[in-house]
Amino acid sequence: MGREGGPSRSRIVQFGDVTGRELEETLIRACEENPSIEIVESGIAIDLLSGQGGGIEGCFMLERDTGEVCACLAKHTVLATGGAGKIYLYTSNPDIATGDGIAMAWRAGAEVSNLEFVQFHPTCLYHPDAKSRLISEALRGEGAILRNKAGREFMVDYDERRELAPRDIVARAIDSELKMSGEKYVLLDISHKPSEWLKNRFPYIYESCLEFGIDIGIDPIPVVPAAHYMVGGVRADIGGKTNLPGLSAIGEVACSGVHGANRLASNSLLESIVMAARCSARLEDECREARIPGLARSEPPVIGDPRAVESVILDHDWDLARRVMWDYVGIVRSDERLALARTRMSQIRETVLGLVAEHGLSFDVIELRNIALVSGLVIESALGRRESRGLHYNVDHPETDPALQKDTILKRGD
Repeated sequence: MGREGGPSRSRIVQFGDVTGRELEETLIRACEENPSIEIVESGIAIDLLSGQGGGIEGCFMLERDTGEVCACLAKHTVLATGGAGKIYLYTSNPDIATGDGIAMAWRAGAEVSNLEFVQFHPTCLYHPDAKSRLISEALRGEGAILRNKAGREFMVDYDERRELAPRDIVARAIDSELKMSGEKYVLLDISHKPSEWLKNRFPYIYESCLEFGIDIGIDPIPVVPAAHYMVGGVRADIGGKTNLPGLSAIGEVACSGVHGANRLASNSLLESIVMAARCSARLEDECREARIPGLARSEPPVIGDPRAVESVILDHDWDLARRVMWDYVGIVRSDERLALARTRMSQIRETVLGLVAEHGLSFDVIELRNIALVSGLVIESALGRRESRGLHYNVDHPETDPALQKDTILKRGD
């Protein structure tokens, strides 16, 4: 049992410093051993299939190897697509976290909720060759100290819990230190612990840092905040049920309400397991009597030649969208920056939709279309919350308003 930021005691069940990987690999093995499960790794979901009455009957998928569109018909469709960290310039997320599930659900008519609450992990490894290398919060739970580049401990200036304050407080403290100093990173120091203990307690982090010439038993770790976890998402209950018949959403793609406005570390693993189990139990009953749809009623999307769109256009808009989100809709926000973000993201969306209309869809265009859409939804949610609460901090509305303790809900057509 480990302790992380926020809780007052050690309450997190851990497997070394790779708990999430251990859970994932166990589930993958179970799927691979089940003959009823077909895993398709060369495809990307494009859009959900809408049936009569607005219900969902599966999805369209683009096959990378053949360039063909497949209609995947289903009694019930479950979104478990993870988050949308790649809408930001700096993130701990893998490249595939482009908000696809949220975007597909929104286009199909699903409600989304609380997208203004984006968690920034305080400590990602800062190194030109390191990509999405997360430095676990468990280090701070075991006594790691945050210092500026001059070596001074600074968390004492921001919160009496110091390094064990919740993530939003630690991330804003680091952001403030960097803005005041003009430096690009701060230092996370656990070198006061014995090297052998560190190797046993944090084997992955120890070896990962060593790849970049950092011995955490001797050297402090250069770290920066990065977009990490989407608290908001497709509006669903704790069993994954959405407002669309035939569609469930579980895990990070969903907004079940369990995280409130500020997720505690490792609660995401708990939420994913609980939502998956409850969703599975519910669908076992619901799908027993249901029939697989015989014919998709949605028109298949037009797929274009990926070479038809100049890569410079895609690269520019991909980088611009993520830069706009990082600069204007990041750890600290303001009314002016959010208004600018709305205007600039709208322009990017128009460009992307123009590319789709002229050239059709490709893998890269699908992801960019989703990034621009989800970014716009995050901006609208942030503009609508005229207070600071949890992970949403606006310098023009720094106080928490008890009257606004309610969900932000977006619906198509509102």
